[in-house]
Amino acid sequence: MKRRQCREVRAGNVIIGGNAPVSIQSMLNTRADDIEGSVRQAVRLEQQGCEIIRAAAPDVAAAELIRALKGAVSIPVVADIHFDYRIALACIEAGVDKIRINPGNIGARERVEAVAKACSERGIPIRIGVNSGSVEKELLQKYGGPTAEALCESALGHARILEDLGFYDIVLSMKSSSVVTTIEAYRLAAERCEYPLHLGVTEAGTRHMGIIKSSVGIGSLLCDGIGDTIRVSLTADPAEEVSAARDLLRSIGLRGGVQFVSCPTCGRTRIDVISIAEQVERALGDCPKNIKVAIMGCAVNGPGEAREADIGIAGGDGCALIIRKGEILRKIPECDIVTELMKEIELL
Repeated sequence: MKRRQCREVRAGNVIIGGNAPVSIQSMLNTRADDIEGSVRQAVRLEQQGCEIIRAAAPDVAAAELIRALKGAVSIPVVADIHFDYRIALACIEAGVDKIRINPGNIGARERVEAVAKACSERGIPIRIGVNSGSVEKELLQKYGGPTAEALCESALGHARILEDLGFYDIVLSMKSSSVVTTIEAYRLAAERCEYPLHLGVTEAGTRHMGIIKSSVGIGSLLCDGIGDTIRVSLTADPAEEVSAARDLLRSIGLRGGVQFVSCPTCGRTRIDVISIAEQVERALGDCPKNIKVAIMGCAVNGPGEAREADIGIAGGDGCALIIRKGEILRKIPECDIVTELMKEIELL
């Protein structure tokens, strides 16, 4: 997959853009004044694979949260700021690795200049985040609503404010709750600028629909080579965002780990493929091996799919063949499939 070439920025110990891997982000959903609870959640998210963590900074006092997070996790910490430039300055002093702010919303030029200067001195990038709910009134009138063109023009307009100050360590995002609008906006931005792009579908919904919408929106762009860091936004525990993002990247070959293949079952199936597949998938949830595992239910497509995998089973009548790298190892009864398959995976 050929990636879009763009500028490179560094947030703490993570590079965004250039040839760096696509990084996984999530955001704390604890209150900003609940420092202890926020730190606990941040530590858990880092343990589960989050690579950049964002926290809302609603007031200057939130700088204490940033300071606490920096002392608790090793991944970059991003402060999410709206309107008040003083919050940005306080978070910068607290050691934040990146800020999310829209320069056009924080007032007079000298305020923007103060933030840009403080970030430049410390090597802190700025993410300009435009959502369909934050597009300027004049652009809404110009385009008749929060269209892809409006989102893109808004983001690039905010970027020009920083460019006029000589600041270019910028990441852009243009999120809509509409999957189609999101995809179109990012494609426009990919053509019109060289900044790294933070992908996401905003207000995507609860776990079920949110993962579907995010997979279509983020996945389509990544398959086009567009996107440098992602957040799967869910109305759910942020840990679900991390898990979904990891699986999304793995499914299109942008991350290592287990590639899991299982058949949808049909009238030819003579073993409980659904239960077996669920058990194996759970057991392999944290497996770091770069392997393909196939759980197939019958003799039509099963042997062929299993032969293409590193390890797999092809079901029979109350039994299955275990096949490793194209070689049939043995026949096993249905009751032993999961146990025997996991033993073989451990040997790979």
